[in-house]
Amino acid sequence: MSTPRGPQAGLLPATAGPPAAPGPVAAAVVVERLTVACCGRDIVGPLSFTVGVGATVGIRGPSGSGKSTVLRALVGLLPAGLDAAGRIGVLGVDVASAGAELPGLRARAVLVGQTPVVFPASVLANAAFGLRHVVRAPRAALRRRAEAALVEAGLWEEVADRLEAPAEELSIGQRQRLCLARALALDPELLLLDEPTSALDDDSTAAVEEAVRGLGGRRSVLIVSHDQAQLERLCEDVVVLARREPSGCGPPGAQVPAGSRQQAGLPPG
Repeated sequence: MSTPRGPQAGLLPATAGPPAAPGPVAAAVVVERLTVACCGRDIVGPLSFTVGVGATVGIRGPSGSGKSTVLRALVGLLPAGLDAAGRIGVLGVDVASAGAELPGLRARAVLVGQTPVVFPASVLANAAFGLRHVVRAPRAALRRRAEAALVEAGLWEEVADRLEAPAEELSIGQRQRLCLARALALDPELLLLDEPTSALDDDSTAAVEEAVRGLGGRRSVLIVSHDQAQLERLCEDVVVLARREPSGCGPPGAQVPAGSRQQAGLPPG
């Protein structure tokens, strides 16, 4: 069967998306002297960095250095018992005081977790899952957005003739790109990717990297990875986290060493 020609990526109707930002922002992410504490002891930071609009920036460090914790802090999703301090600005929103704005922010700055989670439904339904809960639009419009997201995630040519097939039939690499498509269907301004290729083989990793590379300039991306070579391939800048001594309460944290490539012009912590 010939592969149907896909919808054009990136042309998602603005009127059907989550509430628009108040106006242009100078940077997608501005973090200044961020610390995350557990039981009164800092386990992350102080950490400072920026992500420019349309830029791709990486965060790397050893296991337990707090990479995933930083991503969660950016959208106010820290686990109970962890407290963030310092300035976190995301898409012009001050996260510490966002309050009722946080759900809307999470539709504009979307976190994609390390483990690709698919629901017991079709490929298309999985791509549209988050969209259906955020956007009120006719079914045909939602379908177009979900299909465009599959194109942008680099998955369309592999699933175009089986959109109604169960998502559980996809390979692990395809599932990872389906999760990326689910996020892209929301038309986010910022993507937060947590180790998107850690469980993938070389071919699947290359496919995910190609999809991420294609986002450059159109969306801001902050990607966590332990793979230095990968971040050098994909990113314009990299924030380096160092493992800290365990606090005895919760996971070990991280800080940016004096030699980090990006500290937003601020003095070392």
